[in-house]
Formats: sequence, C-alpha cells, structure tokens
Amino acid sequence: MDRIQLPERPDWRAKAAELGFTFADMHGEPYWDETSAYAFTLEEVEGRIEDPCTELHAMCREAVGTVLADEALMERMGLPRLRWDFIKDSWEAGEPEVYGRFDLAYDGKGPAKMLEYNADTPTSLYESASFQWLWYEDQLAARVLAEGSDQFNRLHEALVERFAEIFPPDTDLHFAAMSGAPEDYATVETMAWAAREAGMGAHYTDLEKIGISDEGQFTDAEDRVIGTLFKLYPWEDLFADEFSAHLASAQCRFIEPPWKALVSNKAILPVLWQLFPGHPNLLPSFFADDTKGLADAAHLMLAGHVTKPIFSREGASVTITAQGRVLERATNRDYDRHPMIVQAYQPLPVMGGMRPVIGAWVVGETCVGMGLREDRALITQDLSRFKPHFIEG
Repeated sequence: MDRIQLPERPDWRAKAAELGFTFADMHGEPYWDETSAYAFTLEEVEGRIEDPCTELHAMCREAVGTVLADEALMERMGLPRLRWDFIKDSWEAGEPEVYGRFDLAYDGKGPAKMLEYNADTPTSLYESASFQWLWYEDQLAARVLAEGSDQFNRLHEALVERFAEIFPPDTDLHFAAMSGAPEDYATVETMAWAAREAGMGAHYTDLEKIGISDEGQFTDAEDRVIGTLFKLYPWEDLFADEFSAHLASAQCRFIEPPWKALVSNKAILPVLWQLFPGHPNLLPSFFADDTKGLADAAHLMLAGHVTKPIFSREGASVTITAQGRVLERATNRDYDRHPMIVQAYQPLPVMGGMRPVIGAWVVGETCVGMGLREDRALITQDLSRFKPHFIEG
C-alpha cells in the first residue's frame, strides 16, 4: 500500500457536474481528491482486504444469532424491546442483506483491523462504485496508470446481481432518503440504477413524504403503496419514529432487513471480540460498563483506547485516549446520550501527512470492492476526503 502523487484529469470537474456529482466539493473544501491515489498489490487486496472482510461478514452473521438468543445481549443493543420480535422474525425468515461497508485500519504491513461495520445505511457508494471507476478508466486511457493496472471494484455489477438474485423480475422497489442531502440521494440513486439494470421498477421518494394508507400500508408521495423499501434511514432512528408502530403490519419488505440493526450497531464489536478473541482482523472491544471488572479491558484503558457510542455517524462523539491523555475528541457530541463501547486504539498510518481509512464493500455476503477516505485528523469525519485507488499492474 502506497500513496502516490498523480496528475488530475483536466476535465474531471466538468465530468462531475455532468454526472450530478454535486458534492465533489463541500463547504469550500474538496471532498473528491485525485491529486494522489492509493496503490495496492493484487496479493494484499485479495489476502488482506477481500478475503478477511468476507470472513468478517460471516462472523457478524454468527454474532446476530448469538445476540438474538441472549436477552442480556439484546438489552445491550440499545433497541426498544417492542421491536425485538420484529428484528428476530426478519432473521428467522432469512431476509437477505444487500450491502454494507467495513471501515478498516490498514498500514500495508500487518492485517487490516476492523474499526466498525456500516451495515445499514453506508454512504460513499456513488463515488466508490461509479466515479472512482471512471477515474480509473480515464487514467488508464491517458497512460497515467500503467497497462495491466486494475481496481478492486465490482460494486455495481455485484449490486445488479444481488437485486436479480433476491427479487423476481419487474418487482417495484422504492428508494427513500432525506430531501436536501446530495450524498444521500447519490447513494439511493446508485442503488436504484443497479435495480433498474436488474429488471426492477425503481421509484424515488423523500423519506418525509412517506405516509400510511387507511389499510396501514406505507405510501409514497403519489399515494402508491410501498411493497419494498430501501430506506437510507438508520433502524435505530426508525424504531424511535411514530411510524415504527406500523412496521410489522405494513406488509413492507425492507432493505436493509431489520436484523441489520444489530450488525450496524457498534455494540456488536464487543460481541465479536467475545466470540472470536484474538482474531487477527478484530480489535479488543468491550462494553464501557465492563471495563472496570475485566483485566484485559483495564489494560486497554491504560494502553490506548477509543470510546464510541453504540449509535453514531461520521466520527461524532468519538474520543481517543492514550496513556491517560485525550489525543482527540470529536467536536460533534450529538450521540453522547447513547451507551458507550471501548475499543483498542489502532493508529491509522500516516501517508503524505494524511491518515487513510479503507472502506471495504460487501454485497450479499462477499467483499466486492473498496474506497478510501483520508484526513489529517485522527478521527475520520464527514468532510474527510475521498481518494481513488488502483491495483498495480
């Protein structure tokens, strides 16, 4: 793994505008940044990213079964008891997952370490699946990248295959996100594009315009009944919404399925460590309430740890501590009210003054691609830059 300076495509901003990539710059700062790219060997992509993340997803599925069988663990997930049966029923019915994104710390030397699993509402899908691939094709054609180079990126093709696998042809799917959020819209439109290519009907609706019919079914802004809904809205927030009373009776199939509320929850990290202690791709993790009673946790608290809420987004409410000193504390504390977990601190590598995090994408149950984000700060945040990658030829 290496960070390599490369010339930008002279027309990339025009292409971004033409393709509707409206958030390539945000708040006066670049979000998409192709002044450099990350280079990998095929061996490290396959052996240290792809295969381990496929295994990690299988481990997460095993953890779901463990949590659902243990009421004490279900309590620690922080989800309302009224929705436990709804979650369990979706798991026992075998409702299939579509996608998720592992965030990994990887320095090109040791094994990649799982920081968390964005398994319910992961964003950066458009830039990973589409704009990054366009960058690769353009730079290959311009001979900026050597002949024989590649990119770990089957995201779009895998999504098309997954939709075709789990839905009959001509199924109508609704895709919903909050209005006025360009990145969220790009994510749902990328999903809808794959669904259409798989032969599905795909309809967009603003989340806030979803209603309830007299028969108790969800409806879109045009009063069409929603039979299958992809919602870019976290399960923990939906469970707290007034509409949650209708979830079980609305005759609606959800993407992602309700059981993903357990996998996307950072409370799954201590469960994984309990089930697979010492696994090379896991970091020691504990529920914060347990750190005083466990010797391993006490050592971690001294050596270096990250405190995270079980629910949070974009690094909010995260604190990094080492040797009794706070190294960095997120300024956004919107999620402080939630229970906390403690995870061993794995410093990100520093390359060109930046700290990259790998986002490894899973579609179905297999890792199929990746994208990277980098920041000067220790905590990767909402405005951290997206960087393209390639596999050396």
